[in-house]
Amino acid sequence: MANLTRYDPFGDLDDMFKGLMLKPVRFGHQVPEIKMDVKENNGAYTVRAEIPGVKKEDIKVDVEGNVVSISAEVKEEKEQKQGERVIRSERYYGSMSRSFSLAHDVDEKTANAKYTDGVLELTLPKKSGSRSGKIAVQ
Repeated sequence: MANLTRYDPFGDLDDMFKGLMLKPVRFGHQVPEIKMDVKENNGAYTVRAEIPGVKKEDIKVDVEGNVVSISAEVKEEKEQKQGERVIRSERYYGSMSRSFSLAHDVDEKTANAKYTDGVLELTLPKKSGSRSGKIAVQ
């Protein structure tokens, strides 16, 4: 299986400022990444994806042969009040996604997706034929 890496041109800035006890200033709101672990055992793959702060209704898992795509809608709202007056109100809406391919096609009919405490756990059994489908998150 090929390893995919995302290039971040500003990712090494933290290392550059580490000894000075300074952090570089980043502008804008950063969309969190989906961090994952993929394991293979006994004819199935187990995927654990960290997607904190997202409702399970906002997570979509698509399977097309051996390609698995996970996407989520991120909604963040903050409001600061002093008494009845609103002092500050911030909103952020965005999406994050991650796709990867596996060595074998996935049997989407027996696949299972469970979301608990910010972690999406997928059980993806291998199959010999190829089809595409969606998996319902429980």
